[in-house]
Amino acid sequence: MDAPAARRDNPIPLNLRLLPFIVAATFFMEYLDTTIIATALPSMARDFRVGPNELSLGLTAYMLTLAVFIPVSGWIADRLGSRTVFGAAVVVFTLASVLCGSAPGLYWFTAARVIQGIGGAMMVPVGRMIVVRNTPRARMMQAISTITWPGVVAPVVGPSVGGFITTYASWHWVFFLNVPFGIAALAAAIAFVPQQRAEGRRPLDLPGFLLSGAALSLLLYGTEAASHRDQSLGPALLLVLAGLGLGALTVRHMRRVPHPLLALDALAVPTFSATIRWGSMTRAALEAVPYLSPLLFQIGFGLSPFRSGLLLLATATGNLGMKLFTTPVLRRFGFRTTLLVNGAFAAFAIMALGALTADTKLPIMLGLLFAYGIGRSMQFTTINTLAFADVSDSQKGPASTLQSAITQMMIGMGIAFGALCLRGAAWFRHEPGGAFTTADFHWAFAAAGLLMLTSLAGYARLPADAGGGIGGAVRSRPT
Repeated sequence: MDAPAARRDNPIPLNLRLLPFIVAATFFMEYLDTTIIATALPSMARDFRVGPNELSLGLTAYMLTLAVFIPVSGWIADRLGSRTVFGAAVVVFTLASVLCGSAPGLYWFTAARVIQGIGGAMMVPVGRMIVVRNTPRARMMQAISTITWPGVVAPVVGPSVGGFITTYASWHWVFFLNVPFGIAALAAAIAFVPQQRAEGRRPLDLPGFLLSGAALSLLLYGTEAASHRDQSLGPALLLVLAGLGLGALTVRHMRRVPHPLLALDALAVPTFSATIRWGSMTRAALEAVPYLSPLLFQIGFGLSPFRSGLLLLATATGNLGMKLFTTPVLRRFGFRTTLLVNGAFAAFAIMALGALTADTKLPIMLGLLFAYGIGRSMQFTTINTLAFADVSDSQKGPASTLQSAITQMMIGMGIAFGALCLRGAAWFRHEPGGAFTTADFHWAFAAAGLLMLTSLAGYARLPADAGGGIGGAVRSRPT
């Protein structure tokens, strides 16, 4: 029986068809909130009567809260129920957004961001886990594509949306914008999200929770510190090294205990392992560009934050436009070929962006940003879909939580990679404390492109029919 006939004989319930869209809406709310705030910082600093750098306390508190609580999100969902935890996370995130928008000062804002981080740490991983657990393999490609688009679109539309809101309304609305999203998402969760618990009650792996939280916190805080030019690079690198050391201890611990916080069995699956190991390099390369591009436009070309944000809408257009073609492309060419060809395309698009100058014609600039958006969208969707192609049903929950933790970490790593490349280029010019030049950005973009190309070596080792179980294999042609 062919796949379409099978789907007709076994119709999928409406609530399961709607799950990816419900989860995607909450993902967009969380990812947009993370990126939109950057353009509001100067206005917030003036109202709080502090320097812009002091506001990094609130941003860092949010990031570290995510790092601590993402690993335990799967265990909590298994214990309390997926719908309960997902719905509660939406409520916490939305109410914390109101507290952030109402904050009279820095410390109120920081406390609200911690609460918001707890909501985000439960909402995104549990949402992904719900979709992965309840989606048949025949629809997995479409479902993952749906929940992936917020992560690729929000970072590039966030700055322009934030600039518009801050300029024509006030920074408070950057946070109040989450309220209607949150109310709608909660209503949909109550109506359509299934309540699921683990069959057995596994105990909480407290040492694993402490180790993973400390490791991720050190890594993310170290990379965050490395991205600030006013902070010494040495202590930041020591934090990163300490985080890597604790990470190694965490992996060792979780391989030895009977009920680990994060089961690592899925890493034995070649396709999932490739998306974690080599996919992390891909993510770092692609995430460096949304950090580097606004700085290039503002520092190198002298554009305003709002105008630079408008330019990045070309990337968002490429991201969204490619979503119409990701599933047909994967079904026609397969995962391995798509990763290799599109990865090379994205790498050269990144390098070409680094070659832009203030005199570059606007159509060329927009075309390159659009091309990067296409490559970014296709590569992220391919990686996220391939991750669950061969993972068994019992492994889906832990694999989803692990992927969420890695994804969150690589967002910070990508920003830090771009910042370190800029600082390295300035150091080679013997002006480590001076202003960045256009040439510094050329080197930083080139390094991101090379990192992207390096990740392709891992994808080349995949079999040609990798991901065939969810419709990604290339069909054999008659000889």
